[in-house]
Amino acid sequence: MQDVAVIIPAKDEGDRIAATVKAAQELPGAGLVVVVDDGSADGTGRAARDAGARVVRHSRNRGKGAAMETGAEAVRLLDEGSPRHLLFLDADLAETAREAAPLVEPVRAGTADMTIAAFSSTVKLGGHGFVVRLSREGIRRATGWEATQPLNGQRCLTRAAFDAALPLAAGFGVETALTIDLLRKGFRVEEVEVPLAHRATGTDLKAQLHRARQFRDVARALAVRDPALAARPAKRRP
Repeated sequence: MQDVAVIIPAKDEGDRIAATVKAAQELPGAGLVVVVDDGSADGTGRAARDAGARVVRHSRNRGKGAAMETGAEAVRLLDEGSPRHLLFLDADLAETAREAAPLVEPVRAGTADMTIAAFSSTVKLGGHGFVVRLSREGIRRATGWEATQPLNGQRCLTRAAFDAALPLAAGFGVETALTIDLLRKGFRVEEVEVPLAHRATGTDLKAQLHRARQFRDVARALAVRDPALAARPAKRRP
């Protein structure tokens, strides 16, 4: 039963993408693996294609949310018969991607509309978790639901749930917004513990700039979804 499509947004992951693709192909029911090369400057797309993935390329970097939408649309065009469940995985999971099967099971069984990975072994990060706290508190304030790892990009959704969340939030705000939007619309969201692991984020300038972009994108996603902000009367235009 090939009822799952794996979608892997990727930018400059030429050293890990092949291992991630090959591991994803081993997942039960994974009849299609699509890599969205989001404007990479290295050989990410070529390595993914050589590993057996279908590859869609953005000529410039458009951000994670746009890459997810592109991947889902590619699956729609390639689908034959019933829509597949969509399993999103990060490109740097490498061999651990084969451990993502538990994310699919509740969706396949019809007990959840979206699952979110909770890594059973966390990687020590160089930051202080301020972006995670911002996202977790924003989700709790907007929906009442407490997320363990709110920024985790490893998620499985039904096609109906994914379509209901469109358009996705931009950039790194996509996970936070996806959770809020689906919970508000009555979809069932469940966290699933899995032994996945991605590359640790360091403490150098590049890593700090990455966290700053994350914070910006999450804050923007929350600004249009926070009940307190949404309840304020709009300013009358002159």
